[in-house]
Amino acid sequence: MNKTIVVALGGNAITREIEEDNIPRQFENTRRSLEPIIELLEMNYHMVITHGNGPQVGNALIRVEETRHLVPPLPLGIIVADLEGGMGYMIEQCLQNKMHDRGVQRQVITMLTQVLVDQNDPSIQNPSKFVGPFFKAEQVAELESKRGWIMREDKGRGYRRVVPSPMPIGVVEKNVIKQLVDQGIVVVAGGGGGIPVYYDHRGWLEGVDAVIDKDLASAVLANEIHAQMLIIVTGVDKVALKFGTPDQVNLDSLSIEEAKKYLDANEFPKGSMGPKIKAAINFLDSGGEEVIITSIEKTEQALHGNAGTRIISK
Repeated sequence: MNKTIVVALGGNAITREIEEDNIPRQFENTRRSLEPIIELLEMNYHMVITHGNGPQVGNALIRVEETRHLVPPLPLGIIVADLEGGMGYMIEQCLQNKMHDRGVQRQVITMLTQVLVDQNDPSIQNPSKFVGPFFKAEQVAELESKRGWIMREDKGRGYRRVVPSPMPIGVVEKNVIKQLVDQGIVVVAGGGGGIPVYYDHRGWLEGVDAVIDKDLASAVLANEIHAQMLIIVTGVDKVALKFGTPDQVNLDSLSIEEAKKYLDANEFPKGSMGPKIKAAINFLDSGGEEVIITSIEKTEQALHGNAGTRIISK
């Protein structure tokens, strides 16, 4: 039986801070980010590709603010759904073209993915996830009163809207995704952590104006389709202790017990590596076999044990 892997691409793989963010550039970055994916498909892995959308959500919210006097503003859940489709289209088409050039006979499909959250999740009452553009201090009161936003200062750079980031607990389309993956079809799913939804008292799905962490959602999806491996592609080659200091120690491997110990010791910041380690722990605790965390450039080498950080359940 072919192994099933979930590959979680960061949103910065498609939009990079050092570059102008236009569509041709996004396509170029997408093609670059998919190079190791082709290698994995040639090795006959069954695969789901997830992706982040942090930079893209920020840009979309700027467009909403700049045009709200012309067109009705879009709620956050719709923006996430739009980006799932648009970014999924870029990934799907670029992958199809690369498979054509390499003679890889696989089909690709993008699926809008609704991710279940608890409507009573504490983060819904106490939002903390920064989104969208920066505002000045004198604008805060009006934004909070007229739009009902919650505003917080973001590290001295200005004030931004904060929204809930509830924990993902399930994937609505999990059975369909698994059926497709088991047939060898490559599925692009869970973009941006998926569209956050919950079941109301009628049993209806309702959206939540929130964003879900992409890595945590990828771990949930990986468990629900019984994937054996989760690959988290990020901006560094390896997980490190004391990151960014003269005493930095790069890690080739971690046991799940070590990962839990270092996470509890705040070795991994909440805004960067912390959620990735938490996702790895959740995946392994729920039956997954292996997690690899590495950069785009090192993904293929990491799969052979020659790069990246490997986290295992034993």
